[in-house]
Amino acid sequence: MTKRALVTGITGQDGSHLAELLLDKGYEVLGMVRRTSTVNWERIGHFQDRITFVHGDLLDQVSILTILQDYQPQEVYNLAAQSFVPTSWQQPVLTGEFTAIGVTRMLDAIRITNPDIRFYQASSSEMFGKVVEVPQRETTPFYPRSPYGVAKVYGHWITINYRESYDLHATSGILFNHEGPRRGLEFVTRKISNAVAKIKLGLADELRLGNLDSKRDWGYASDYVEAMWLMLQQDEPDDYVVATGQTHSVREFCELAFDRVGLDWEKYVVVDEKFFRPAEVDLLVGDSSKARGVLGWEPKTTFEGLVNLMVDADLALLEGKLKGIA
Repeated sequence: MTKRALVTGITGQDGSHLAELLLDKGYEVLGMVRRTSTVNWERIGHFQDRITFVHGDLLDQVSILTILQDYQPQEVYNLAAQSFVPTSWQQPVLTGEFTAIGVTRMLDAIRITNPDIRFYQASSSEMFGKVVEVPQRETTPFYPRSPYGVAKVYGHWITINYRESYDLHATSGILFNHEGPRRGLEFVTRKISNAVAKIKLGLADELRLGNLDSKRDWGYASDYVEAMWLMLQQDEPDDYVVATGQTHSVREFCELAFDRVGLDWEKYVVVDEKFFRPAEVDLLVGDSSKARGVLGWEPKTTFEGLVNLMVDADLALLEGKLKGIA
């Protein structure tokens, strides 16, 4: 029998990669989208005709219940969120509604309609925030440093509570930073790769960034969605850290990105205080031993490979646009 999966946040980076993976595995994919006059199909345009789109909203309990009742998915991947950390400072209440309470609405809808549905919650390394141990693993205490991180902690713990209280197959994946060409331009990695391409093509002359010393555990999003799928194939639900186990600074990302196009990063990067966070997260690096041992998951893409992939994709994108203008 063909499996049916509901993916929230399907038009985002992770949702698009996960949908592709599920389609390749023979799933029927339901993509939950909010009703708007325009929808950004950019990340899924090359396969959107293979997806069944359903209108729903994490702010609206009735719409979630209706989708689960009408379409009866066997798996639900909750990837939708207000996920940009700086915006969470500007809109902390809305971030809480989407990223925290929205998880409860989905879990409660599963409890009511079909407790046998397997549920994946997209937790985040931002929950660790001001880290209390290095590397961070499933048992590391959380110390979030942004409204986004706080909301993710709520979503993580409500998932555990519903799992233990209602015997749901509810799993959280604590994914460390995962990037790629489909990342939004507001995120620092894509901001860098896009700016490098613009500078190389003569379309810009500088790149303004915040804290260059911030260190992250960066992997490739396409590798990480495989871990999400593997979690829901296990007999028992659990929580897993997904990470490369290596940490690199924003400065290192810049060095590699500019080097890819033969430029000296120090000639173009400008540190701008307006891009510093109110409360910085200085160091994140994950221990994914459990995911590697239980799920058999391993990252396939190196840090340098990721940077090169992103710069090459932005160069191709911008060169294509320039040819279209010419």
